Amino acid sequence: MHKQRRGFLKKAVLLGAASLLPLAASLSGPALAEETVKVGILHSLTGTVAISEASIVDAEQLAIAEINAAGGVLGRTIEAIVEDGASDWPTYAEKARKLLEKDRVAVVFGGYTSASRKAILPVFERNKGLLYYPTFYEGLERSPAIMYTGQEASQQTIAAVDWLMENKGKSVYLIGSDYIWPRTTNRISRAAIGKRGGSVVGEDYFPLGHIEFSSVINKIKAAKPDIILSTMVGGSNVAFHKQLRAAGIDSSNQTLLALAISEEEITGIGAENLEGFLTCMSYFQSLQNPANERFVKAFKARYGDNRVIGDTMAAAYTGVHLWKQAVEKAGSFDVPAVIAASSGLVLEAPEGEVRMHESNHHLWKRTRIGQIRADGQIDVIHESDPIEPNPFPSL
Repeated sequence: MHKQRRGFLKKAVLLGAASLLPLAASLSGPALAEETVKVGILHSLTGTVAISEASIVDAEQLAIAEINAAGGVLGRTIEAIVEDGASDWPTYAEKARKLLEKDRVAVVFGGYTSASRKAILPVFERNKGLLYYPTFYEGLERSPAIMYTGQEASQQTIAAVDWLMENKGKSVYLIGSDYIWPRTTNRISRAAIGKRGGSVVGEDYFPLGHIEFSSVINKIKAAKPDIILSTMVGGSNVAFHKQLRAAGIDSSNQTLLALAISEEEITGIGAENLEGFLTCMSYFQSLQNPANERFVKAFKARYGDNRVIGDTMAAAYTGVHLWKQAVEKAGSFDVPAVIAASSGLVLEAPEGEVRMHESNHHLWKRTRIGQIRADGQIDVIHESDPIEPNPFPSL
């Protein structure tokens, strides 16, 4: 599915009617001709993380097309320059430098893994750029250069542990990919599990792209946990869940909650390997509200009825519209002005109303726990009130 779009996605795309001025004082000079403005899109279109990340570009392009069709931003048309991070963190940093220093974009919508975000963060801070980051993540960060539109740990990990400890048992096996998000998330999970009277009976990590899980599956069987809490990311999820099923572990005999599986990943893993398992996000395609119904209809009209939408795609779409709203409130594309105007912004997003925190650049968001269906969609079985973002939680 992703291969069919990569040639298109790698090209700079001119989409209809909005625009951006120069990036900041440190990047003086026109961002483009007066009629248009350059923005960057930076995601992995190739490599092991593309299963989760490539479709985010489609959601961002949809938002840009909608804005352009409605007259643009401050009367200017948005021109999107799409770059491939290639599931490689040095490549991410190289592409970020290109977008900011050569293309002189006014904003970038991008990143997926925390490793990719950490790789490009100093590039944005050094160039006084602005990044909208759409992925749920471990928290413990607040950068003046980033607007975080996904959940942080208190809105996802800690909330998920609270629900699991109350409803599904006390013993937990932690399994994840081997980089900063899974390891930090599970450090937070361990503390939350212990505080709530639970115990961790196993913990294992594997490189991105790893495909052999028979040994750890045997360890899980021996440990007999009430819950498997998974922070596995990317293509490894395909092998892990197929091998779990082949080993006789499914939702009939095991609670598993995955923190990095949404509808988009389900299409690659196969719903038959996930049916009955749980996930924790702010957004599911099945949500019934007017904003989401419009979003789903527009996305399918643009990309096809067979396409599905996951949490990071919705958060990325929201990020583009939040940026447009901040620019119009500021009356300027100047980065400091846009950041200042973002404080307290409210938007009716596909996930429901979101509000940018007054100071920490994160959104108030709901926690939703969903159960995966045989058709690949997700039923909401728990929903919280909006949770104030707290990227530095005390456990």
